[in-house]
Amino acid sequence: MRKTTYFVLASLHDRSLHGYGIIERTAELSDGRVLLTTGTLYSALDRLTGEGYVSPVSEKTVAGRVRRAYGLTRAGVTALRAEADRLEQASHVAGAIGRRAAVGRIVVMGGRARLVSSKAHWSELP
Repeated sequence: MRKTTYFVLASLHDRSLHGYGIIERTAELSDGRVLLTTGTLYSALDRLTGEGYVSPVSEKTVAGRVRRAYGLTRAGVTALRAEADRLEQASHVAGAIGRRAAVGRIVVMGGRARLVSSKAHWSELP
């Protein structure tokens, strides 16, 4: 799942939001790493609506402009949970690699990755 998709879905996890609210919530949840433009957001919303992950939940006119709020569908909740689980697994793997790297360094010899400890002992990586 793309980072933008994940954070748009995550922004709608606990409430429905209109476009500007999704942009703000996405920036907040990603600690400023995902900054959506309106074009990117509405392209993503069109795609996610087509995939059945989000749907418009309300619409009102404010100052002559239609303001549509979006919410997650059941399929969207399922997709968001699946991606959160995948990211959690990846985080555990990254942590394990970080701990191994702190012990030594990874060297590839003969097509096999091996961890070299500071005492120059070899041990195979799983």
